[in-house]
Amino acid sequence: MTHNDKLIHEAFDAESFRQTGHELIDLLADFLHASTSGALEQALPWLEPEASFRFWEEDFSREQGASPIALFEKVLQHSIRISHPRYMGHQISPAAPLAALASLVDGFLNNGMGVYEMGAAGTAIERKVVQAVAEKMGFGPDAGGVMTSGGTLANLTALLTARSAMAPSAAWQEGQHEKLALLVSEEAHYCVSRAVRIMGWGEGGIVKVPADDSYRMRTELLPEYYEKASREGRIVIAVVGSACTTSTGSFDNLAAIAGFCRARGLWFHVDGAHGGALAFSPQHSHLLSGVGQADSVVMDFHKMLLTPAVATALIYRNGNHAFRTFSQQAQYLWAKETDEEWYNLAKRTFECTKLMMGLKAYALLRTYGPELWEQYLGKVMELGREFAALVRETPELELAVEPQCNIVCFRRRPHGLDDKEVNALNEAIRQALVEDGRYYIVKTNLRGRVFLRVTLSNPFTSRQDIKGLLGLVLADRKFLQTP
Repeated sequence: MTHNDKLIHEAFDAESFRQTGHELIDLLADFLHASTSGALEQALPWLEPEASFRFWEEDFSREQGASPIALFEKVLQHSIRISHPRYMGHQISPAAPLAALASLVDGFLNNGMGVYEMGAAGTAIERKVVQAVAEKMGFGPDAGGVMTSGGTLANLTALLTARSAMAPSAAWQEGQHEKLALLVSEEAHYCVSRAVRIMGWGEGGIVKVPADDSYRMRTELLPEYYEKASREGRIVIAVVGSACTTSTGSFDNLAAIAGFCRARGLWFHVDGAHGGALAFSPQHSHLLSGVGQADSVVMDFHKMLLTPAVATALIYRNGNHAFRTFSQQAQYLWAKETDEEWYNLAKRTFECTKLMMGLKAYALLRTYGPELWEQYLGKVMELGREFAALVRETPELELAVEPQCNIVCFRRRPHGLDDKEVNALNEAIRQALVEDGRYYIVKTNLRGRVFLRVTLSNPFTSRQDIKGLLGLVLADRKFLQTP
């Protein structure tokens, strides 16, 4: 070892790694206990963005060369606690410790999985995980798919596949000539509209079908909106169903959409990023009735299956469709672009340097079986029902809609306030809760009305935690710093 490579050897020293790793696991285990038990007072240790940047700027200037454990401890102190019982915010589940350890193995190996040689174990594991999801969703033996980095990328990939399979011309090779379009609920996630624009279909390429009072697609209007798009010169090639919507957790009638698509010869895609996980819950899988008739389905493991972000399954009823999407030449990766090789994943995804994300889900399945997910889903779905029941019985609070899952939208509506004042009050309540930090919730705007929104994703959340939140929502305006 020379002076010029001293730091390289230091950075890769096995014994130093062993010691730091043991210390880190002890730190994380203590944090896990404090967080899941609620011993930590705050679910969100709030700092204004500029204050946060100043903190880390000072850390960088003063602490270079200091203990990495001290760094990790600071990160824990200044990060939102997803595993805290009073975390009720965005759609992401606490990471089961075993799955987090699988992420460590993935990061340590650093196997890019674009081609089989670079990720032999991860590629085979991913195939098994995809098969497990497809089976639970009711697909047959011809189903297949891939895992990719998040629902947005997975939805775009699925719609690119739909274009490849359904469009009159081969856009991938020749460019797109026709005015293509798809039908989707007005309540669908914004990534569907974004995908349409990325594909070059323009604003007219997304035909939004109205939703009912429960924020579910009005499937009886599909023929009308299909015909209207056709009269305007659009070629509708697909319909996207939501399972469930992001704002309210409402499930579209997938069976009805499937019937419409069969009758018209259209591609049926399901955005099941959140609710697709209910395929692993016999008690709740009826909400996905019809999903097995879809041509493609997206499901996030990190939203409802205790898996670290990001890990998303994209399932095709006909697995061979996946190879149509990104068919192109890359001599340094594979010999023939047209060979349908399940083990060379870059042929089927945007990603070439691809994480071993399947390992995180596989570790849980292999160790605990699907029963872990079934128990977890049962718990958080029950929390959603319990939260809604407490809102219904509390004066001054109202539900936006009866929840179908663990997403609940509600608001405070004192007597005598007009809509503008009610919106301002709930905006102020949410901001005060963020700055207080004991709870973390979000908000949504439903047809011009501001609602507070919770996702009950933590199995350690209790009835008392829910009552505590509702108590703060109803607290004196002075505490909430409202106008």
